[in-house]
Amino acid sequence: MKSILVVGTGRFGYHLIKKLAEIGDEILAVDNCEKNLQPVLEYVTSSLIGDATDPEFISTIGVSNFDVCFVSIGDNFQSSLEATSLLKESGAKFVVARASRQVHEKFLLRNGADAVVFPERFMADWSAVRYSSSRIEDYIDVPGEYSIFELKVPEKWVGKSIIELNIRQNMHLNVLGIRKDGVLNMEIAPDTVFEAGTAVMILGKDSDIKKHMHLNY
Repeated sequence: MKSILVVGTGRFGYHLIKKLAEIGDEILAVDNCEKNLQPVLEYVTSSLIGDATDPEFISTIGVSNFDVCFVSIGDNFQSSLEATSLLKESGAKFVVARASRQVHEKFLLRNGADAVVFPERFMADWSAVRYSSSRIEDYIDVPGEYSIFELKVPEKWVGKSIIELNIRQNMHLNVLGIRKDGVLNMEIAPDTVFEAGTAVMILGKDSDIKKHMHLNY
């Protein structure tokens, strides 16, 4: 369990808080609008109405006591920048700031952010890849040149085993699991035979996935 401060409870802040609550973290939500706080009250440990760009207000929170501080202000970059800087100056251990544009990242990092996230860009990139082929069931971008894909089992794999196809040696891909009837099984053996109507989860370099799984992303 971690102690989390979330500044800004708009759409991104709401979903962030909801997930943090599911994880079991203790959350203090801060927003300058009481209306914005109402939807998150059932998920947070406590909440405060206040201006996160006001040094006097921030000094009352005790930001150094939080494991992570999220600045999820999305509609006012100046406020996001000021809040990020003020939190760090006030002793915040780790500040994660939301950005909507690439140019914002360098300013946020220069002004105290330890990490910057781009929720809109992330979802746009994910959606573009996920729906680029009807064969893709799910997709996870791994930092660097690797990805994890859940794909419908290729027709030429049906009736053959992992070891028979020699997937790792011939394709440089790793089979992580097989999903059948909605259930993912990650305890698979080399003699596991692929069946029609199932999906396979694979990990590999993007270049190998594109080449051997015939994807274009």
